Amino acid sequence: MKRLLRSGLKFLLVGGLSTAIELAAFNLFVLVWRWDPVSAKVVSSLIALVNAYVGNREWAFRHRRGRSRWIELLAFVAVNVACTALGAGLISAGIWLMGPPEPLALNLINLASIAVVVVVRFVLYHFIVFRASAEAPLQSSIAPSLSV
Repeated sequence: MKRLLRSGLKFLLVGGLSTAIELAAFNLFVLVWRWDPVSAKVVSSLIALVNAYVGNREWAFRHRRGRSRWIELLAFVAVNVACTALGAGLISAGIWLMGPPEPLALNLINLASIAVVVVVRFVLYHFIVFRASAEAPLQSSIAPSLSV
C-alpha cells in the first residue's frame, strides 16, 4: 500500500507538470492561434504525453518494469488514445452544455476534463501500462531464501 501511495504521489507530480504543459499549449492554440477547442485539446494532450511517458516510466512506475519497452509503449499509446478521446469528448460535452464559453469557462471545462481523465489514467497505467511482472508480487512477499 505504501508503494502504491508513493507511485500515486509521483504520478501526480508528473501529471502536474504535464497538465501545465497541456494548459499552456491549449491556451496558445485556442486564444492566440484561434483553433477549435476540441482540436486544441487533442494536440495539447499529445504534446503533454511525451513528458508523461518519460516521467512515469522513469520515475513514478520505475519499480514496475514487467514487460518489454515496446509492449509497454504500445499499451501507453493505446491507453492515452482512449484518455485523449475521453478528454476531448468531455470538452465537447461542456461546450455543448454551455454554448460557446468565454476563455475562463473554457479553461474550467478543460480542468474538469483533466481531473476525470487523471483518475482513469492512473488506474490504467497501474494495471495495464506499467504493470509489474507476474513474479514481482511473489518475490516481494516471500522472505529471501538461504542459498546452500
